[in-house]
Amino acid sequence: MQDMAEDIIENPEEDDAQAYKLGPKTVSAILYAVEIDDRERLIELMEPLHAADIADLLEQINAFERSKLIRLYDREFDGEILSELDEAIREEVISLLTPQVLSQAVREMDSDDVVDLIEDLEGAQQEQILGALEVADRVAVEQAMAWPEYSAGRLMQREVVMAPEHWTVGQAIDHLRATKEEDLPDQFYHIVMVDPRLHPVGNVTLGKLMRSKRATMLRDLLEETFRIIPASQAEGDVAYAFNQYHLISAPVVDDEGRLIGIITIDDAMAVLDEEHEEDILRLAGVGESSLSDRVIETTKQRLPWLAVNLVTAIAASMVISQFEMAISQIVALAVLMPIVASMGGNAGTQSLTVAVRAIATKDLTGSNVWRVIRRECLVGLINGVIFAVVMGIVGIIWFGSPALGYVIAVAMVINMVVAGFAGTGIPILLEKAGVDPALASGAFVTTVTDVVGFFAFLGLAAAVLL
Repeated sequence: MQDMAEDIIENPEEDDAQAYKLGPKTVSAILYAVEIDDRERLIELMEPLHAADIADLLEQINAFERSKLIRLYDREFDGEILSELDEAIREEVISLLTPQVLSQAVREMDSDDVVDLIEDLEGAQQEQILGALEVADRVAVEQAMAWPEYSAGRLMQREVVMAPEHWTVGQAIDHLRATKEEDLPDQFYHIVMVDPRLHPVGNVTLGKLMRSKRATMLRDLLEETFRIIPASQAEGDVAYAFNQYHLISAPVVDDEGRLIGIITIDDAMAVLDEEHEEDILRLAGVGESSLSDRVIETTKQRLPWLAVNLVTAIAASMVISQFEMAISQIVALAVLMPIVASMGGNAGTQSLTVAVRAIATKDLTGSNVWRVIRRECLVGLINGVIFAVVMGIVGIIWFGSPALGYVIAVAMVINMVVAGFAGTGIPILLEKAGVDPALASGAFVTTVTDVVGFFAFLGLAAAVLL
C-alpha cells in the first residue's frame, strides 16, 4: 500500500480521479497515510481534491478512520467541506474539530451556508457554531434563522451587492473596487438596484456593467427578467421560479419590501435536486434516507410504510379468499392471477411517477387534470389490449382453454385501465388533502391494482368457467 501511495503522488496522471474526483487508489493512499500518521503525505494527497470529494471521502469511511483523518488533517479543514457533508455525519465531524479549526472553517462560509449548517444541529452545537462567528455575522445568521424553516429567508445569503438608481457604471465599478473583499459575496452575478427606501427595483448583470461606458446610467442597463422573492416564500416555490423563469439570482425582501438578501441559482438548484431526490425516495417508501444513516434510524424510516404495505397486502389476500372454491377447482387461476396484478401494479407505478413529477413541477393543474387522466386511461387501455391478446394466447396454448384465455385477457384490460386512472387520480386527491403524494401514493395505487386485478380475474373466472 505504501508503494501505491508513493506512485499516486509521483504520477497523479495515472489516476484520472486524482485531481477532480475520488478514485479507489486515492482513497487507499489517503487511508494508508492516516494509518501511519503521515500528515505531510495526507495533505499532499488531499490538496488536489475538491471540498465535495473530501466530504464524499468522509462519508465513505468508517467512524474510526474518519476520526483519525480529521484529527490528522486538522488546520487544513475547510468550511466548504462542512457545507458539502451529509447531514447524517455532520454533527459527528463538528464534534471532532478543535474550536480553533471550527471557528476558522465557519468564518470562511457564506451566511446561507452557515444557516444550512446549523439548522439541523442540536442546541449545543448551534451555539458552538454561532460563537465562532464575528458579531455581525452572528446577527445575520440569527436573523435568517428567525424565518420559517424551508423558506426563502433561510435559503438566502445576506451578502448583497446593491447600488442606488441614480448611480452610473463608473460609480458602481469604483464602489466594488473600494469595498473590502470580505464584505462582498464569494460569487455574485448582479448588482441589485434599490430606491431610497431599499426596495429593489431591478438587476444589472456584471456582463452589461463591464461592457458599458462609465458615464452610462445603471437604470439604462436593467434586465428585463426581474423577480422579487418574499422572505416567507417556501423554498420549493423559489426553486420553481428559478427553473421556470431562468433566473440567475433574485433579491429577497422582508414584509416591508426592503432588500435583506439574495438567492443565487446554485442554492435554488440544490433545493430542486433535494426535492427530486426526496420524491424518488418517498415513492419507494424510504423517506429521507442516506447511506450514512445508522441501522436503527433506517429501520424506523422504513417500518411504517412496510406496515402499510402489509395491511394492503392483507386486503388483497381477503379478496382472493372469497374465491377459494374457484381456485381449488381450477389450479390455473393460482398460476395466472399474479400476472394480472403485477402488470396492473407496474402500469400504476408508471402513471404514478409521471403524476407525482407533474405535481412537483406544477405542470399538473386543475385546468388539465381530466385531460391527463383520460390520456393515462387510454394508454392503459391500449397497453391492456396488446397484453390481453398475448396472455389470451398464452392461456389457450398453456392450459388448452379458450375460455381461460378470454378471462385473463378481459381482466388484463380492466386492470390496466384502472391502473392508469388510480396512478394519476390518487396522487391528485392526496395532494388536495394536504398529504405528500410522493410518500403515500404508492401503497394506495398498489392496493387498488391488486384488489381490482384479483377481483376482475377471479370474479370473471368464477362466472365463466364454473
